[in-house]
Amino acid sequence: MFILYTILAGLAILPLFFYIRNPYFFKDLRYAVTALHIAIRVARYARSKPFYSILDCFLDEVARHPAKPFIVFEKSSYTYREADQQSNKVARALSEHANVKQGDTVALFLGNEPMYVWIWLALAKLGCTAALLNHNIRSKSLLHCFSCCDAKVLVTGAELRGAVEEVLPTLQEQGVCVFILTEDCDTEGIESLSDKIQQASDQPLSPQLRSNVGMKSAALYIYTSGTTGLPKAAVINYERIWLATFLQEIAGVRSDDTIYVYLPLYHSSGFLMGLCGAIQQGTTIVLRRKFSASQFWDDCRKYNVTVIQYIGEIMRYLCNTPTKDNDRDHKVRLALGNGLRADTWEEFLQRFGNIRVCECYGATEGNAGFVNYIGKVGAIGKEHFLHKAAVPYALIRYDTEREEPVRDSRGFCIKVPRGDTGLMVCKIGRSSPFSGYAKNKNQTEKKKLKDVFTKGDLYFNSGDLLKIDHEGFVYFQDRIGDTFRWKGENVATTEVADHLIAVDCIDEANVYGVMVPGHEGRIGMAALKMKEGMEFDSTATYHYVKTYLPSYARPFFIRIQDSVEVTGTYKHMKVKLSEEGFNPTVVKDLLFYLEDNKGYVPMTEEIFNSITEGKIRL
Repeated sequence: MFILYTILAGLAILPLFFYIRNPYFFKDLRYAVTALHIAIRVARYARSKPFYSILDCFLDEVARHPAKPFIVFEKSSYTYREADQQSNKVARALSEHANVKQGDTVALFLGNEPMYVWIWLALAKLGCTAALLNHNIRSKSLLHCFSCCDAKVLVTGAELRGAVEEVLPTLQEQGVCVFILTEDCDTEGIESLSDKIQQASDQPLSPQLRSNVGMKSAALYIYTSGTTGLPKAAVINYERIWLATFLQEIAGVRSDDTIYVYLPLYHSSGFLMGLCGAIQQGTTIVLRRKFSASQFWDDCRKYNVTVIQYIGEIMRYLCNTPTKDNDRDHKVRLALGNGLRADTWEEFLQRFGNIRVCECYGATEGNAGFVNYIGKVGAIGKEHFLHKAAVPYALIRYDTEREEPVRDSRGFCIKVPRGDTGLMVCKIGRSSPFSGYAKNKNQTEKKKLKDVFTKGDLYFNSGDLLKIDHEGFVYFQDRIGDTFRWKGENVATTEVADHLIAVDCIDEANVYGVMVPGHEGRIGMAALKMKEGMEFDSTATYHYVKTYLPSYARPFFIRIQDSVEVTGTYKHMKVKLSEEGFNPTVVKDLLFYLEDNKGYVPMTEEIFNSITEGKIRL
């Protein structure tokens, strides 16, 4: 009996022992249990006959609570039942008037509104693939995005009629049916759709219409932001949708929550993490056309929002709004997203209250990701042995000058030690597939690394430089296209930008490398936006970068802009700026040059010519 009591006592204090050795033990354990639960469910969905998709999950929510608000948009509210009925009407209208059937691809070209969701649900009910076009693209980019997904139908919003008419002749040549969300249309080649939806029946559709849909079927085409060229259409199958939707569950979202979705639905964050995640949890969505820093918290208060999403610079925009007495007067308890810098993270919590931030990492087309389920400020995630066992990944040495991984004498890549920066790669396999890009074999192959650690192995190249500390926390360092090399040293643009915005007059900073004739690598340049009512303080900026940045990392050229150009998902545009360089005859913005021991002085043609001719040594 004594032995039994001793064993039981030992088991009782075992968790305490683990906690002392690892203060994150219980959160790690909770994550492990949740991850295993999710893996079992995804495996069950894959085996189910018929296949259980995110659409079936939505239909279950309709049956479970038909009168519950599903989408709140401006002055209107739509229940789960109403969303189901509206999507039935859309499906019947598209089936009858566009002859849309299982296996077809339909492109959506419209902004955030409930009809966007109804159309997607309708396409899922018909067994179709939806191509989510960025509504900001035009002309050549629009045609490119449309063509690479082989869509036979384009559905557009009334406000985008001009953009469609611009490319209409080419669409007609390709035999594309174009529909616009209006009740009538007098443009030849474009049919109205709203009137046809209104006249259609809202009765349920037969599941047989999507009988061939399975876990590996293409559900969506989501396009990359195109920061380095034309956008690429990432193939998103139903398995990827499921894995993305469970992020809300990992973060702690509940069915009684209300989530605020203002990110564009054409992007994976808004569509997969926001919309589909809400369906999986059965929550209510407050949908907004686009982000507004000035109205953000008023919306949260008005609609009793409890969960918010963020991406890129969003949180800093919120921190830059004028301070108000009611900044903490809200019900938001959780923020879910990616791209939040440590300094902004701390400032956000200090100002807006005790909100749990769940930062995550992953590319739309990528086959691995991380979740910061601990809440460690600044980290994009935390390693977990179950995750690494299921999805093998590594950080490898990368040569930023040659723009390729460093290989040893045998030709294999070299893993970096803990605490060092390396290129994130993930093994392509059954548990971590890479579907690639639609009709773009060249770009798909570019994302693959062969013979990484053994002959014949295949890894996905994330294009991201990460660092993992001794506790297993993962930190984003830079994109390999953004990191540049100067004077034999690697310069991380994100790190330099973080320092620049610490200068009082600077509101935003976009750092990039530019080529200089006669010099190896690229030299640092920064496009800056000043705070409202302030001018560029060249002296303060010079003293700051001289104090906090090594000589090779200091921006040698400064460009002052009224606004820093970003993509639809708030990523800085660098390629065009890099190409324009520092030539004052090309760049019409104010330019400054870092002169030795003098600081930043106005850029002139004389200085430019002296630099390019080698008279001024950099």
